Amino acid sequence: MPVDIRDIEELVRKQEQWRGRETINLIASENAQSRAVRDVQDSDFMARYAEGHPNEDGRINRYYQGTRYIDEIERTARREVLDLFGAKQADVRPISGNAANAALALAWLRGGDTVMVNSTDAGGHISHNLIGVFGRRIQVRGQSLIAGRDNVVHLHFFPLAPDRYRMDAAAAIEMIERLRPQMIVLGKSLFLFPEPLAEIAPICRQLKIPVLYDGAHVLGLIAAGEFQDPLREGATYLTGSTHKTFPGPQRGLILANLEGDDVEKYWPAADRGVFPGSSSNHHLHSLAALVVATREMKMHGRTYAGQIVRNAQALGRALSDAGIPVAAKDLGFTRSHQIAVDVSGFGGGVTAARRLEDQDIIVNYNMLPGDQDPRSPSGLRVGVQEMTRFGMKEAEMSELAALMGDAIRGKQVKDAVNRLRGRFVEMQYV
Repeated sequence: MPVDIRDIEELVRKQEQWRGRETINLIASENAQSRAVRDVQDSDFMARYAEGHPNEDGRINRYYQGTRYIDEIERTARREVLDLFGAKQADVRPISGNAANAALALAWLRGGDTVMVNSTDAGGHISHNLIGVFGRRIQVRGQSLIAGRDNVVHLHFFPLAPDRYRMDAAAAIEMIERLRPQMIVLGKSLFLFPEPLAEIAPICRQLKIPVLYDGAHVLGLIAAGEFQDPLREGATYLTGSTHKTFPGPQRGLILANLEGDDVEKYWPAADRGVFPGSSSNHHLHSLAALVVATREMKMHGRTYAGQIVRNAQALGRALSDAGIPVAAKDLGFTRSHQIAVDVSGFGGGVTAARRLEDQDIIVNYNMLPGDQDPRSPSGLRVGVQEMTRFGMKEAEMSELAALMGDAIRGKQVKDAVNRLRGRFVEMQYV
């Protein structure tokens, strides 16, 4: 007798209809996956294990039998990712961008070490910060994870330019020379502009400090040449999520472009940090989907990423023109898929995000520079990568801005939102 799952099937159906066909999805950390990406995940691989590396040339690397086909898929994934990013090393086993970062924290950091990161109010991801994996990894007994305490862990924030959305590179170099950290973590969760990697990489190389560039949000833009090129600008490691601007399954990557002695110095530690450090089995069903998404990016990535950036800039301009303050106006609003919207004059981030959701526009509330409470921030983080994939362009960004402005002010626009989304339900770039 089959198990009764009609209630769960109905919830799934409702989700597919609401988020898939009715709402305008502007969460910067999400994307929609193609039918091909979704279909290959429903397979026998979901039930299987494959710890270690693929077996090859008669050498047994796995800790389980029965891996002949996932071995082929994993080798293919690694080969195609290396080709897409022009990298020399790649680990395709992390199951998320955060897991990739955790692997490198385990690989390189010890209690009492010093790390430099972006603060959360300046856009840094919480996992980089005091209560995240980096803060906890360098903590020793007796050290605090609360900022301002005399005994706080040795985690330091990069100095910022006056606009507070970019780093002050000169001040950062001075800070690196003074602190001599064991690792530097670049990249952000609110990530509008490229990092000054090329400026700070030489001093890090001179002092033998590994640079981790967390490209979780901008990985698809990096792959398409639309943001910056961390591996050639001096990053030791590039990590990323494969489900944000890179529209694949929820997984992560670690990439490097190491040569000579640096290969043995930096890559084996990363390998051990992934397994057995931060993962066991690496969700084999979604690895096949990563190959599909990588091939989609090879074919469509440049066109897709270019339109993402144009759409983000167009949405920033249109919202600003509609009287909704958008950060970094003097800098063109953004160079990525995101914009930062200041809604402190409209009840704050939580209130504005709820008003928008009531009208079927999905964003997330977010800290802006200077905010102290992540649960009551002044801003919204808005990402256009998903709606770009459904075919929206600059003209639709103007329509969307008008609807967002009305919704933020408390007006009822759900019917118009649904009509706009209804014109864009067929996925592009597949």
